[in-house]
Parts: sequence; structure tokens; C-alpha cells
Amino acid sequence: MLRTKSIEQSIQDTEEPEHTLRKSLSALDLTVFGVGVVIGTGIFVLTGKIAKETAGPAVALAFVLAGLVCALAALCYAEFASTVPVAGSAYTFSYASLGELPAWIIGWDLVLELALGCAVVAVGWSGYVRSLLETAGWRMPDALSGPKSGHFGFDLFACLLVLVLTAILIVGMKLSSRVTSVVVGVKVAVVLVVVIAGSFFITGANYRPFVPPSEPSSGAGGLAAPLAQIMFGFTPSNFGVMGVFSAAAVVFFAFIGFDIVATAAEETRSPQRDVPRGILGSLAICTVLYVAVSVVVTGMQKYSSLTVDAPLADAFKAVGHPFWAGLISFGAVVGLTSVCMILLLGQSRVFFAMSRDGLLPTVFSRVHPRFGTPYRSTIALGLVVAVVAGFTSIDVLAELVNIGTLFAFVVVALGVIILRRTRPDVPRAFRTPLVPLVPVLSVLASLWLMVNLPAETWLRFGVWMALGFVVYFAYGRRHSRVGAAEGER
Repeated sequence: MLRTKSIEQSIQDTEEPEHTLRKSLSALDLTVFGVGVVIGTGIFVLTGKIAKETAGPAVALAFVLAGLVCALAALCYAEFASTVPVAGSAYTFSYASLGELPAWIIGWDLVLELALGCAVVAVGWSGYVRSLLETAGWRMPDALSGPKSGHFGFDLFACLLVLVLTAILIVGMKLSSRVTSVVVGVKVAVVLVVVIAGSFFITGANYRPFVPPSEPSSGAGGLAAPLAQIMFGFTPSNFGVMGVFSAAAVVFFAFIGFDIVATAAEETRSPQRDVPRGILGSLAICTVLYVAVSVVVTGMQKYSSLTVDAPLADAFKAVGHPFWAGLISFGAVVGLTSVCMILLLGQSRVFFAMSRDGLLPTVFSRVHPRFGTPYRSTIALGLVVAVVAGFTSIDVLAELVNIGTLFAFVVVALGVIILRRTRPDVPRAFRTPLVPLVPVLSVLASLWLMVNLPAETWLRFGVWMALGFVVYFAYGRRHSRVGAAEGER
């Protein structure tokens, strides 16, 4: 169960004709992918929500802290991606350092979180589109607008979006990167225009106090309470210095997705050089944009007056400029398109890598003879996500995505330390600085954020992991290609 797959074998498997992905991506393409998946509704919604409820104008500091936590993980991802330039991201890295069972666990975790995340994003996109259509005087029938409480419904727009993006991903990575580049260009342009326009309506008095006085958080009880509160009796507070740290634990989730860049390593022309640039570059750009937006929104309107649902759009309405509010809604629709596409991309590559290793049926690891993409895994997962998105309401368990990502961060950071000791001879185009200090800090920071998640999230995560153990011992362990090779020897 702890047998590892050597780096050399991982790279050799990518050269098998039926499993060879086409190399067509550059550092710019990877950076665009990273920005495309990170900049979503968080930049339009989360900034104002956290400012109003948790940190006040100091939400900008919370984004900086969250960015630093992600930077620690990004440095570890960059070393692994340059050392093992193979599809699969944290799954592949774990297989090379920790062993087969830990790799299976993280791969099982990644497929779920990316699929669930994609479905949720598609539902959110559908909601924005319906809102824009209603503004134009056209209303979607309720039966095709998704399930409502107590009533059957199917979200047609969400389903169609996933199916169209699945087709684009099958045709090829270069087309996917071109579509993403256009979408991300529009999205970033909208964000920059909003930041520049909003800066003219900033009032200095709205920043005072920058760190509002601390006040106890009402919080939730039972399994809905953060795990730290149940274990240690720690009650989080709103505002004040601790409020900034509590806010960082929440806004961290606005950064989720930069690690998906690593899943495209096998389809990159110069992965040892370009993947670290893509990971770190996209994270830096997103951090700057998040901080800029948070500074603008808290300067335009007093943090206590911000709305929760659409704070940035409503801030422009409050200063008498509804045009910019409409532009923000348009930017959200465009932005969510790229988020959904890249989540689909990431999950199909992890699924492909697990199938190629025999831990899942190998039929899903066949590459299209013309397009050079893992079309079978892309189609299968695309259909599943399309159905889930059609029948899923927006209040699904998004925290499950968050805990899975943090778990991956922990595994990758530990893997860097282990691989430095077990394979010091392997060439590393990028080296994480100050090992083991940086990986250890990454583990501690990720665990701190994990214990701030509700206990019920941990419970559901445990149930999904238990199901993963059943699948591994029933199928994966007996069909593992690494295990078969060991048996032959």
C-alpha cells in the first residue's frame, strides 16, 4: 500500500503512444489558466461579505495573509511540478513520495472536489445569466431554472454550459487555452475598469477605523461549529486582530484553484521552467487584484453598510452609477465560464492519471488519436457533472471542496520533505527555498485553516474517504500497474 512509483517510471508512462498527451502550452497559457480559475465570484461577492461581517476595511490584510498561506503551498507545488512534470498534480506527487494508498486518497479527494466545485460554479453561472436575461425582459421557465425548495426543477443553462465546455476540452488544450485567454482577458479588464472607476468614489472616512474593535462572534453550535471551537473551546471573534485572522481563513477559499495549473504539466512544452512560473505568476496576479478590489469596495461604502449578496455592484448603485453594477454582473458571467472550464480540465487530468496507473479502469486513459486529449475521461466526467449541475441547488456543500484542497496542500508539502531525503539525486529545475521550514509552515497554515471549518464538513469528508478506501481495496490495489510490475519481478 505504500509502494511508490518512481519519477522515472512516471515520466516513461507519458511516452506510451496510447497515453501521450499533446504538448502545446506555454508559461503564459498556464498563468492564464491560474488566473481564470481563481478569479470568480469571490472577487465580486466575498470581498464585501467578509468586510461587513468579519474584518471591516482590514479585509485587504486578510487577503494578503491568505495569499501568503497559498504562496507557501505554491512553492511546494512548483518544486514537484518541475521535478515530476506528469498529469495528476497532487496525486502524482504523492505517488512518487508517500506511496500508492496516500496517492489514491488524494486522487479520490481531488476528483470529488473538482467535480463538485465545477457543478456549483455552473449553477452560479446559470443564475447570473438568468438575471441578465430577466433584465432584458425574458424569463426562463421555473421548471428549467433548477430545483427549488419542495419543487422539481432542472437547471438547463448549467447543464448546457458543462456540455459545451466538455466538447471544447475534447477538441484540444490549445483551443481550450485560447478560449480561456479571451475569457480571462475580458474578466480581468472588467475588474481593472471597476477598480479604476471605483477609486474616484472612495471616501477616506470609510476606512476609519481600519481595524474595527473586536466583538464576539455569535457562531453556530453543534456540528455546524468550527472544529477548533469543539476541540479547544476556542470561539472565533469578529473584527479586531483575531477577526482579520478569521477572515483570512474564509477568504483563503477565494484563492482555490491555482494548484490546478500543475495538472497541465504533462501538456506543457517546457514544464520544468513554465509550470513554476504559471503557478507563482497566477497567484501573484490574483492576490494583487483581490487586495485592490477590497480596498476600493470598503472605500466606496462604509463596511457596515455593504450588502452580502452583491456588495461591489450595490456599492456602485449606492453612489448613483448602476452602469458599473451591470458591468460587474457581466464580468461575473464571463468569469465563471473560465472557472468551470478549468475545473473540468483539472478533474479529467487527475482521473486520467489514476486510470493510466490502473487504479481506475484503464479504458479512461486512452488518448484521442487526432486531438491528443484524454477524451474518454473528459466525456465521462463531463456528463456526470452536467447532470449534477442540472439537479443541484446552489447551497451544496462547498466546504467539502475547501477541506479537500487544504488536505492536498498538506500532502504536497510533506511530499517535498520526503522526496528531498529519498531522492536527493533527482534534478530539480525549481527548488522550494528553506526546506523543511517552508513546507512545515505550509502544513501548519493549512491545518489551521482546516480546523476553522465546520465539524460536519469533517464528518462528510471522512465518509467520502471511507468510500474511497472501499473502492481502492476492491479494485485499485488489485489492478495497480506498479503492483503488477512488482509481482513480475
